Amino acid sequence: MPHWIEPHPTGIYVRPANAWIDPSQPCERALVTHGHADHARGGHGHVWATEETLAIMALRYGTASGTAVGYGEQVRMGGVDISYIPAGHVLGSAQILLEHAGERVIVTGDYKRRPDPTCKPFEPVPCDIFVTEATFGLPVFRHPETGSEVDRLLAALHAHPGRCVLVGAYALGKAQRLICEVRARGHHDPIYIHGALERMCALYRDFGIDLGELRPATGVPAREMRGHIIVSPPSALNDRWSRRLPDPITAMASGWMRVRQRARQKNVELPLVISDHADWDELTATIREVAPSETWITHGREEALLHWCMTHQMRARALELVGREDE
Repeated sequence: MPHWIEPHPTGIYVRPANAWIDPSQPCERALVTHGHADHARGGHGHVWATEETLAIMALRYGTASGTAVGYGEQVRMGGVDISYIPAGHVLGSAQILLEHAGERVIVTGDYKRRPDPTCKPFEPVPCDIFVTEATFGLPVFRHPETGSEVDRLLAALHAHPGRCVLVGAYALGKAQRLICEVRARGHHDPIYIHGALERMCALYRDFGIDLGELRPATGVPAREMRGHIIVSPPSALNDRWSRRLPDPITAMASGWMRVRQRARQKNVELPLVISDHADWDELTATIREVAPSETWITHGREEALLHWCMTHQMRARALELVGREDE
């Protein structure tokens, strides 16, 4: 392990730069991979991130002090060259490339390998140490094609014109991607959205992501939403807000919908396996492609991916960072 980079339960410390990557506690210097709450927190002295991630952090956490780093741009901090590389996870998401003392370390944050119309695709970068997530790091997690899941959503909508389809999707990334994927399959009708999604969808539009016509779902007569798609945070699927909708077909867009028990627990009628993380095959293929000397595995199914690395004669270790949440 390089002496200049240190994994801690609260994040990864880059000693020469006196900076932390995705720290779970406020610090003076934070290098942030993307805007999800388990990677981006408020209260830091100064943040380095992509322009999009800084805007997301300002919207969600009120973070004011930050330096925007463009994809492929390099900044130097305490003798460490730091570059931000597309991660393909959500708008503005980045891998962080650290170069120091003749060694190259990639910290991926979260990433996926599937095409996503709302963000730049993941770029594999050869390195000495590859820090990878393992959210879906079990062989059972092999995600279907996104288009086939969207087709299932549209088929349910067309088969029940007197009802609506209510889709639970995370407010940052998943909701906007789902809307764009539906548009790409030819659905150009208005889509109704929960109020909690409005500001983030507006931010995506500010960065040039075309979401088509969106309408607020709150205060609209139920009859007007028959035959339409409604997108809400997962927490709203079964609360009082959803009871006024016109006989909704309850759907959920998540990689966890591969687990039937999770769908049943959430009373999901139409589980949609649409993930913003790499599945098992993509995780292992990415490690092979990057070909690091050592792989560090964070949050998720660390043990299975660690075992896979060992059986393929690849050096690996589990970091066991705290505060990292599943999708």
